[in-house]
Amino acid sequence: MDPADSAAFANPHPFAGSIAALLASLEELSRAHPERLLRLRGHLPVNGAGDPDAAGDALEPFELLIFRGFSSSTTHPTAFDPDRPALPEGSCIESAELLQGPLRPPTETVLAGPGPVQPFLQTHLWGGADPAPQLDAEV
Repeated sequence: MDPADSAAFANPHPFAGSIAALLASLEELSRAHPERLLRLRGHLPVNGAGDPDAAGDALEPFELLIFRGFSSSTTHPTAFDPDRPALPEGSCIESAELLQGPLRPPTETVLAGPGPVQPFLQTHLWGGADPAPQLDAEV
């Protein structure tokens, strides 16, 4: 999918609530599973993408890590206020992966995913009993 095709991002995630509510739910689950880390990847809207002559909104890739109840972006600055969501509304979460924490990049242990973010709202997936189950994109 071409990120420049804004029509492809008209319905960025089929979550009934807002991005803020989705992140809050995932952060709550991560507090209950301090040995797990959730990595989200996708695109977020950036007005003009830093170009004052650009018309409309642009999309930039992002990576967000959720660990022990906190979201942290590895690609974009976030507000110091922990009550503000780490992603703006209109962001498109394209994939999620559950990893063994703490994160050690050279030897990452993927417990589930990559796949859509919605299944990770289910507590049983955070248990990580099965090594790297692949998630059905239609879930």
